[in-house]
Amino acid sequence: MSALLTVDRLGVSFATPDGPLHAVDGISFSLERGAVLGLVGESGCGKSATASALCGLLPPGARTAGSARLSGQELTSLSEPGWRSIRGRRISMVFQDPMSSLNPLLSVGEHLVETLRTHQDLSRAAARTAAVEWLRRVGIPDPEARLASCPHELSGGMRQRVMIALALCPGPDLLVADEPTTALDVTIQAQILDLLASLRRELGMAMIFITHDLGVVERVADRIAVMYAGRIAEEGPAEMILAAPRHPYTRGLLDSVPGFRPRTGRLPSIPGTVPSPRDWPSGCRFHPRCPDADSTCRESAPDAPGSDGGAACFHPVGSP
Repeated sequence: MSALLTVDRLGVSFATPDGPLHAVDGISFSLERGAVLGLVGESGCGKSATASALCGLLPPGARTAGSARLSGQELTSLSEPGWRSIRGRRISMVFQDPMSSLNPLLSVGEHLVETLRTHQDLSRAAARTAAVEWLRRVGIPDPEARLASCPHELSGGMRQRVMIALALCPGPDLLVADEPTTALDVTIQAQILDLLASLRRELGMAMIFITHDLGVVERVADRIAVMYAGRIAEEGPAEMILAAPRHPYTRGLLDSVPGFRPRTGRLPSIPGTVPSPRDWPSGCRFHPRCPDADSTCRESAPDAPGSDGGAACFHPVGSP
């Protein structure tokens, strides 16, 4: 089966007074129809820039390099009219903060009816009926009455459910979910994750789930790609990466998740911070924070994971 999405050496840079800032530096991965890829890493690793590039939402002045193809169609060269024919209809996105994504002056019903009529040939009455059904599908009680509610009248979890309904009602092939549960408490977070998993199976769509938390992505992903400093550090089947991570960065992320692994004593953390795109380290970009780094790591960049996955590391965990 051919991949739904093929990303090949994708780069994203932003124009600044001091020159271009390369936030994403030549990443590659593919995604099959109906599958879920978890894109994981700390803030500043390039995850959201990748998502914005795949959805045509980069700010003015941003530039892409490489290729991203959806069912064979190149995305990086699309004009804005071309994006309008794809965004929503074939690729949709759920953002971290639904309050900033919803128009505070429009009711829930107005949001949904307008979206449905934009992407489907529906009368206003038919779109209203469909809007009620979508609110029911995402678990909003008394959906008929909620059509008249404004975003500020809803809880954070309810607003995120509305955003999910807005993203899915056009019937996209691919959903990009950018940290959709970060702003929610743990109980609501679990409900939203279960909702996304259920609707994905029901609709047969693929999903890229972006998060900094491997404990969260464990619940939803088939494969995991771990990003660090604009590159992919490790990629492969979720169960393999979670059970036996090969890259020291992946291991550090897993070890820092409370309750994820049996341990005694203080919860470990990765020393230091993600470097700025203005000052990427030479060699392996993780070497300033890596306990296993040597002169090779400081001087040479490891190969990126291949099509079958693997770790971009000269001394992967578990190697002789």
